[in-house]
Amino acid sequence: MPLIVLPSSQLLWVRIAALLFTCVAFSVAAQGANLSLGGMYDWCIFCWAFSFACTLLVLLVELFGLQARAPVSWTNFPITIACYAALLCLSASVIFPLYFLKYQKSYGEERDHRIASTVFSCLATIAYMGEVSLTKARPGEVAGYMATAPGLLKVCQTFVACVIFILVSSPVSYDWHAALKWCMAVYCICFILSMAVVVLCVGECTGCLPIPFSKFLSAYGLLAVIMYLTATIIWPVFQFDKQRRSQGRDSSNLITVAVLTAFNFLLYLADLAYTARLVFVTG
Repeated sequence: MPLIVLPSSQLLWVRIAALLFTCVAFSVAAQGANLSLGGMYDWCIFCWAFSFACTLLVLLVELFGLQARAPVSWTNFPITIACYAALLCLSASVIFPLYFLKYQKSYGEERDHRIASTVFSCLATIAYMGEVSLTKARPGEVAGYMATAPGLLKVCQTFVACVIFILVSSPVSYDWHAALKWCMAVYCICFILSMAVVVLCVGECTGCLPIPFSKFLSAYGLLAVIMYLTATIIWPVFQFDKQRRSQGRDSSNLITVAVLTAFNFLLYLADLAYTARLVFVTG
């Protein structure tokens, strides 16, 4: 029978706090916020429930000392989950009050429940950011790839790409010109490769590649920077021409996609710089 271990550490209390905050956030929203299922409500509930479930899993594995039996790399899995949870709770902390407090009128207990969910979502975001800060690699420290700056940037890149997918698909805004289809191809290819890196690291399968992992990261990083540079230029040029503006279309989603594309380009550029430093300087 596995021994139950209760380490009294700062990291443990941060994880417990994140667990409680996410639990309260989705419980209060589901019980008393009086919101209909679907759309952004489902997304916010998913963000909180996914973060809660994954944090509970991490706590139970460490509580029973089962890290060595886990089918994943325990030097990479917890910080990857914490980083995704921080981004998910951050998105819910922005979306929930924007859609259900600002744009929808609510009164009494109903409004109080929505405010409470927003507050606890913000607290969960802070807790997960604290966990990432506590577990990320320090200079000179031997750690898993996902605990390094390039690993954390991979998580951010995939998350931003998912937001872009949502924005360009509702309504579909990339199918009327070949140049915009190229932008969509850039988003998809780079997302797949970044997610593949995350999965390979968490699953400890980097040795399965036919080339050294460091060379794969360098080549992919350079390719992604070039591809995202083209998308950063092409998307606004073709979406905001005079003919499209004259059609009176709502351009808020298109502007957001343009900004996120440029932001992801900067993330890939920083990723390439960090990877080059790890490969060529430390190597």
